[in-house]
Amino acid sequence: MKKVIIVTTGGTIAMKKQPAGVDITPEGNQEIMELEGLADFAEVGMFEFANIPSPYMSPQLMWQLSQRIQELVDRDDVDGVVVTHGTDTLEETAYFLDITVLTKKPIVLTAAMRNINELGTDGPRNIFSSIRVACSSQAIGAGAVVCLNDEIHAAREVNKTYTSNVATFESPGFGPLGIVDEDGVFFFRKSTVRYHIPTSKIESHVALLKTYTGDLGEFIDDAVERGYKGIVLEGFGRGNVPETIIDSLKRAIDHQIAVVLVSRSYKGRVLDIYSYEGGGAYLKKMGVILAHEQTGQKARIKLMVVLGKTSDIEEIRSYFEMANYFKMSESEQ
Repeated sequence: MKKVIIVTTGGTIAMKKQPAGVDITPEGNQEIMELEGLADFAEVGMFEFANIPSPYMSPQLMWQLSQRIQELVDRDDVDGVVVTHGTDTLEETAYFLDITVLTKKPIVLTAAMRNINELGTDGPRNIFSSIRVACSSQAIGAGAVVCLNDEIHAAREVNKTYTSNVATFESPGFGPLGIVDEDGVFFFRKSTVRYHIPTSKIESHVALLKTYTGDLGEFIDDAVERGYKGIVLEGFGRGNVPETIIDSLKRAIDHQIAVVLVSRSYKGRVLDIYSYEGGGAYLKKMGVILAHEQTGQKARIKLMVVLGKTSDIEEIRSYFEMANYFKMSESEQ
């Protein structure tokens, strides 16, 4: 029987509804270990890393969590790890672990949309399914994955798409990697554009901004004045911005701030095809880095990790441009 460690961080999956509202209680994490039938799937241990609502999750906590999980997967007697987490920031923590923990052992993140003592709670089912994924040979080498509602999603691709529905996690433009069914765990595909980024620290002073019609660039200027080391900007469509923020972007680049551009669209890539002032091609010539992460929050996670490794703009660019995805992914095989 395989050994799986459940690492708890808190979230709705560890919350109980009290008469006065919803409270996080230490007993919530312990009740995970008391679920009937848990030992039927694996030898299960638990490590309580934290017991917080996921909006409290910070880059430094993610970094500490990554280091702790690295220690666990380096043990010969551990076959996989399941991380319980709140849904609000789960996709960010999942991607952080995906690019910072070096292992082929399964790392499965799960959560719940309903409290542990709420009618129709989804937490226990998600935990059971996640343990089954962590024990599956098909999950070996798949990186960090997210398992809820009996679907398995890649950390890089998954997003929370619904505020309250138990089917909230989806991978727009990609779909799930696989499913958990009554008779087994089934992977239909694996992500081919994932890799480990070696670093001994992270740079958490990275801003995430969204541009909009009529944007005058004040928030970009403010980030420069406040000494941010990186800026992730969500632009329009293929990766375009209003001409009214060009001067602000130039100032940021002149200050050696890494400026990474993604699209506010959930599907598709940014690309340097529009050469007008503010178009993707114009921005790339300016020095803006065109990213291929699907969301701003994922690009920010990646930029924090990369900035912990290097401050060289061209080296940073190499981690975001599509051609390098496949080169570095192949080196992980």
